[in-house]
Amino acid sequence: MCLVKQGFKRLHYPIEVILVCLRWYLAYSLSLRNLEEMRQERGIDVDHSTIHRWVLRLTPKLARVARKKRKIHGGTWYLDETYIRIKGKWHYLYRAVEASGETIDFVLSQKRNKKSALRFLRKAIHQNTYPMGVNIDKSGANRAALMSLNQGELGIKIRQCRYKNNIVEQDHRFIKKRYRAMLGFKTYRTAKVLLEGIETLHMLHKQQIPINGQVIRPVDAFYALVT
Repeated sequence: MCLVKQGFKRLHYPIEVILVCLRWYLAYSLSLRNLEEMRQERGIDVDHSTIHRWVLRLTPKLARVARKKRKIHGGTWYLDETYIRIKGKWHYLYRAVEASGETIDFVLSQKRNKKSALRFLRKAIHQNTYPMGVNIDKSGANRAALMSLNQGELGIKIRQCRYKNNIVEQDHRFIKKRYRAMLGFKTYRTAKVLLEGIETLHMLHKQQIPINGQVIRPVDAFYALVT
């Protein structure tokens, strides 16, 4: 069944209109009012608040479908966190990529400490597999979390080489660019949902979510996931 039909019992707009708004908002540096104006130019009168409701309702479903299809990564991970402002307060988005830049996993956290890093690592391992090694910056919290995992005899090699973490720091830029266009987040829940959507579209752009075993264009992969 179409993802949109799963998310809404009564549709007052064509499915194609809803899906285009969802993809454009998560993939490009557009505000909700930008989308409202763009739709009006095509003769479609839809309020920006309605688009926002579509995005919040459908994004978790899109991310759940994509998560089941994405590639699994072991090897070496590059772990870092970046700042995200929510209602005037700084939060932290933990992210990890592998050597070619493909996203391994991500977690939004209210704090940056050992407990948060450990929660991220456990989630990433559960969604993927055990890494051979993890490269981090000089963060003591991240190192402490990895050492805690190694007490269970996982044997993950810990490397602290800042310049090698450029790969994940560069990857942060796409997320930050899209986040700024949204003019910040008002609630933790909204931030969590929208960041999950941004990360999912970013993974589609990097062609790391195969469809029926094949790598296809990002736009085609998106519609294959939601229809």
